[in-house]
Amino acid sequence: MNVVQVALVAVSWSAGVVLAGVVAAALLRRASLRWSTAVVALVSVGGVAAGVLGTAHAMFLSQHDLHVVITVCVVSGLVSVAVALWLGERLVASARRLRDAATRFGDGGRFEAPSAGPRELTDVAGELSRSAERLHEADERERRLERSRRELVAWVSHDLRSPLAGIRAMSEALEDGLAPDPARYRAQMRTEVDRMVRMVDDLFELSRIHAGTLQLAPQTVQLADVVSEAIAAADPVARAKGVRVGGAVAGDVLVRADPDALARVVANLVMNAVRHTPSDGSVVITGQADGPTVTVAVADACGGIPADDLGRVFDVGWRGGSARTPDPDAGAGLGLAIVRGLVEAHHGRVAVQNQAPGCRFVVTIPA
Repeated sequence: MNVVQVALVAVSWSAGVVLAGVVAAALLRRASLRWSTAVVALVSVGGVAAGVLGTAHAMFLSQHDLHVVITVCVVSGLVSVAVALWLGERLVASARRLRDAATRFGDGGRFEAPSAGPRELTDVAGELSRSAERLHEADERERRLERSRRELVAWVSHDLRSPLAGIRAMSEALEDGLAPDPARYRAQMRTEVDRMVRMVDDLFELSRIHAGTLQLAPQTVQLADVVSEAIAAADPVARAKGVRVGGAVAGDVLVRADPDALARVVANLVMNAVRHTPSDGSVVITGQADGPTVTVAVADACGGIPADDLGRVFDVGWRGGSARTPDPDAGAGLGLAIVRGLVEAHHGRVAVQNQAPGCRFVVTIPA
């Protein structure tokens, strides 16, 4: 027989084994991985054995030689299947460890990736581990937000209840003719109403920020004008408290931003600094262009923020710790949360750090 004939005989005999292997793989596609490895071994060895036997039969070998060939093929096949089953068992064990780790994570525990196993399963375990860390971080953020929401509801309820109670008492006094100075009572009622209106406006603005419905109208803004307006608005409160407010911003610093949003950011920071600065203290506002960004900094003399609270300064409802006693007129702790939301809407960032004799808020936005 020439080479071509030998090849044709081997292909014809091996084709039957391969076809049987394909059928077996289809039937066992939902079975354990160990059986798939056994099928692979059987098809590999069986195909070779079938080709050898077909060729031997065609070449009319002696019965003794044919029996020898059959024995070698059977023994080789058994050894190959045994090794395949052993490897399949290792794969199954690795898969089970990965499944058990995922089950524990699903039951509320932490995901601990198996240290041993094939590279592919190890890669899957690594991805699951990273996903578990991201889920854990998201869960922590959700818990902090939920805690902030509960605190906000409690604080807003308290802050609304107090002026409402005062308005009710003053209105009853006016109705009963018991008010010694009706004009002063009416002015005080108007002040309390304005305070509640500001609080409701802040809540509405914060809800738009969190809902992603805030619409900005960017324009080219002169930073010095924005800072000057914020200082002018805070000046009456600062004078009443004996706080000095000043700063320096170059007149040629331009920024592309929503004028109203940027004005509110600077005004909130300045008013926040004035409210928490004691008498004879000072608040300093600075602004400058730094390459592709513009920086606005507000430094006060509040005495500093406790290290444990630095990470919560911009949380909804945060109103200060022991070193930064909240002012009764400071609202429900929404100002800094609104500042962060508006700055992030401009693709910027805001940070705070302790800097004697108080702290320093820094806003950075693209120019």
